[in-house]
Amino acid sequence: MTAAAHEQRVDWEPALVQRARQGDMRAFERLYREHIGRVYGLCVRLTRDVTNAEDCAQETFINAWRALQSFETRSAFGTWLHRIAVNVVLSKRRQRTPWPPNGASEPEEPGEADWALDTPVEVEEIETAIGALPDGARDVLVLCGIYGYSHGEAGVMLGVAEGTCKAQLHRARALLRRRLDLESEAS
Repeated sequence: MTAAAHEQRVDWEPALVQRARQGDMRAFERLYREHIGRVYGLCVRLTRDVTNAEDCAQETFINAWRALQSFETRSAFGTWLHRIAVNVVLSKRRQRTPWPPNGASEPEEPGEADWALDTPVEVEEIETAIGALPDGARDVLVLCGIYGYSHGEAGVMLGVAEGTCKAQLHRARALLRRRLDLESEAS
């Protein structure tokens, strides 16, 4: 998304949020259409399962609609949705056995990582390697390394200390590099 497009969204998004808070379903539907791709992408990466990601994304918007009156405009609407999505995924993770990867497709709007690999690899290999990370390391890598949240923001979303986030991100990057290096050597 370009800076100009983001500024346009910032201009009209608070008005849509306000209208939705007053019960305007069309305004909430527009917010849904604007944010579903990134929320779904986050859910796919956290759950490693397309079906569960769809359920989590839908539950995120149901929960957002129910809690819309409590949304405080101190953060962006998208950030608030991501927090709800993370809570939904973590809640479902506690309720069930871990989700197995099932060839989840790449999310619609992948972000850019703030680190680089030494060897060229395909996106599918990276997604598979990310999906194979332990839950905590994967969660932090997705939130900080892909979606660009700070350690503090990710820690709040995940319910862990900022230092734990930093350690998990370091662990995730090391595991990911090791796995991708092994795969490139095998090719």
